[in-house]
Amino acid sequence: MPASTGSDLAAARGEPSYVWRSGQERRLAMIDRWAPLTGACVLEAGCGMGMYAGQILRRFTAHVDAFDVELARAAQARAEVPHALVAAAERLPYPADTFDVVLSNEVLEHVQDDRAAAREMVRVTRPAGRIVIFCPNRGYPFETHGHYWRGRYHFGNTPFINWLPDPLRNRLAPHVRIYTARGLRRLFDGEPVRVVYHGRIFGGYDNIARRMPRLGALLRRVLYWAEGTPLRVLGLSHLLVLEKTPSGQK
Repeated sequence: MPASTGSDLAAARGEPSYVWRSGQERRLAMIDRWAPLTGACVLEAGCGMGMYAGQILRRFTAHVDAFDVELARAAQARAEVPHALVAAAERLPYPADTFDVVLSNEVLEHVQDDRAAAREMVRVTRPAGRIVIFCPNRGYPFETHGHYWRGRYHFGNTPFINWLPDPLRNRLAPHVRIYTARGLRRLFDGEPVRVVYHGRIFGGYDNIARRMPRLGALLRRVLYWAEGTPLRVLGLSHLLVLEKTPSGQK
């Protein structure tokens, strides 16, 4: 189906980060808080243009790998991260127990088989290593990946789609998954991992802050405060941190 706006890959893969702004900086700080990056062996799973992997390589560690399913994006990522490969999340070209940190930033919702992708992330993580996942929260009032209407894709934020019952929601947004807290953790059932942290976060709202700095600053203060209250159920994304345990232990 042709896209009405946005890039040709917007529907199937989402849009990668094109510029580094405060929202990305905040997520990077969260990653380093829950999975210390300094000197670690790191994999970015689904790297897009390699912005996170590149920042990690320049600022924290020389041991960074990355992959993306799209050849063009992996080629662009190599400008940031030399070890950027073309690979599918469901079948990773890395040995078991390789990485201290595996990062998946807004990728699981796009893969063909999210349960297989989850298994592979666990497989390539070393025991005591950590997996950090950001992915869309079902409670957020907007579907940020656009929607289909009468066979045509419309790029952009669409209100309330994710609050609809699954049969209706999935007709309007068949191209992208959305996760409840339980549904996300269920992907790792039976895997040798334990949950270190699971929260929801709001976005950086960098476009608003750039156009209207005072409003942007107020919005951030209020929403970042809400992350520590029951209002976090309305957050943009899940932040799930897992630690790999020796097989059979939880």
